[in-house]
Amino acid sequence: MRIAIDAMGGDHAPHAQVESALAAAAEWPDTQLILVGKPEILTPLLGSKVPSNVTIEPAEEVIENDDEPVRAVRRKSNSSMVVAGRMVKEGRADAMISAGNTGALMAVGLLLLGRLNGIDRPGLAPMFPSLDNVGVLALDMGANMDAKPEHLLQYALMGTIYREKVHGIRKPSVGLLNVGTEQAKGNELTKAAYDLLEQAPIHFVGNIEARDVLRHKCDVIVCDGFSGNIMLKAFEGAASSIFSLLREELMSSFKSKIAAAILKPSFRRVRDRMDYNEYNGAPLLGVNGLVVKGHGSSDAKAMKTAIRHTRTAIGNGLIAALTEEFSGK
Repeated sequence: MRIAIDAMGGDHAPHAQVESALAAAAEWPDTQLILVGKPEILTPLLGSKVPSNVTIEPAEEVIENDDEPVRAVRRKSNSSMVVAGRMVKEGRADAMISAGNTGALMAVGLLLLGRLNGIDRPGLAPMFPSLDNVGVLALDMGANMDAKPEHLLQYALMGTIYREKVHGIRKPSVGLLNVGTEQAKGNELTKAAYDLLEQAPIHFVGNIEARDVLRHKCDVIVCDGFSGNIMLKAFEGAASSIFSLLREELMSSFKSKIAAAILKPSFRRVRDRMDYNEYNGAPLLGVNGLVVKGHGSSDAKAMKTAIRHTRTAIGNGLIAALTEEFSGK
C-alpha cells in the first residue's frame, strides 16, 4: 500500500512528518511512504540511510494555515497538499495524510477527488477517547458548518461502515448529539434527523448529551460541523486545563511534590488514555478517495498513529465499502 504524506502541512512540519515516516517504514516494510514537499528541505532530514519504502515527491509550494482554502487549492497547484491529493486521484497513492489547513484539505477532497455517489456533504470523522479505551467516532467535526437532516443520516451510515471496517465493531451503536436525551429535545435539525435515523438500517440509540460522549454511550456520535467542532474544542480545552491545574497544584508544596512522585505512574496512565495522539487521523468520509486529516499540532508520535489508522482503512477496503453502500442511493 502507498500513502502520500503532506510533509509541509502542520505546526511541526516537516520534522514530525519525516520522523514518523521513518518510524513507520521500519515497522511496516510493506507500506510505501511518500513524503510530498520540497526535496531540498526533506532530503537532509531523512539522513544518509533512507529506507527503500520512503520516497520524496517534489512539491515546491505550501498552503499556509491563513490561506483562503478554495483559492489556495486553485492557485497553489504545486503545493504539497494538492500534489498529495492528485496522487490519490491518479492512483499513484492509496491514501493521503495532511496536518495542514483543514478547509484546504476539504477543498482538495471535493475539487480533486469529488464526492462519492449519494453523498451530499463529506464529513470529518475524528476519534474521541473514552473511559473504557474503546473510543467514539464523531462526525461531522468541522468540515461543514451547516447541515440538513439528510446529511446527518449520511454521516450515520458512513460512521457505521467505518467502525465496522476499520475497528471491527459488529453492529456499532449510533447516537445523535443533542441537548437532552428525550426524543422531542433539540432544534429543527436534530428533531428531523432523529426521525430519519430511527428509520435507517443502523443501530440507533437515540439522543446523546455531550457529557456522555467520553463514557462511550455510543460507538458513533452524529452532529453538524458547527456543534461538533465546538464540542471537540471544548473537550480539548478542558483536558488541557485540567492537566495544567493538576501540575500546578502538585508542584505547589514539598508535600504535594512527594505525593506527585508517588502518583506519577497513575497520572501518566490517565494522560495516555486521554492523549489525542493515540487517536490522531480523522478521515474525510464521503469523498472518492481516502483523505486523512491529522491534528494541526501533530508531533511525530501523532503522525505515526495517523499512518497506522490509514493503513488499517486501506487494508479493510473502506472506500470500496462506502462506494458500494451509496452507489444505489
